[in-house]
Amino acid sequence: MTASPLAGRVASRPRLRTAAILVAAVIIAIAVNTVIAAVAVAAGAPSTYGPLTFPAYALFTTLGIAAGWAGWVLIHRRARDPRRALRVLVPVLTLLSFVPDVLLLAFRFIPGTTTAGVIALMLMHLVVVAVAVPAYALAMRSRNEAPGA
Repeated sequence: MTASPLAGRVASRPRLRTAAILVAAVIIAIAVNTVIAAVAVAAGAPSTYGPLTFPAYALFTTLGIAAGWAGWVLIHRRARDPRRALRVLVPVLTLLSFVPDVLLLAFRFIPGTTTAGVIALMLMHLVVVAVAVPAYALAMRSRNEAPGA
């Protein structure tokens, strides 16, 4: 028995919806992070400071959302109680994401590091989490509501 072309299109809808949700999350997070970078520069961070340049924060925002989605899916597949696991993991991982920024502030291993720049980077981490977590929940719900999911 062969699957109809319609069945293939119906099955791909949740994937397309998930991709659209995640792309929207990336765009929103990058837009907010662009504002944060501009405010940091206005507050004294050098405009040439590498981590606050568009290519750098856009890349890391995208990678962060993609990695977070992979972890989110893994937790939903493997954890006995995914909601409980995520209630613990999201804040813990968010706090851990600040470790490189704190080290950067302490040791200034990137030329041009300022307090305003590091605070901006920390705020960018929070933006990624604040945008990604609801997007993941929405994307997961669309996957779970799919026929045969």
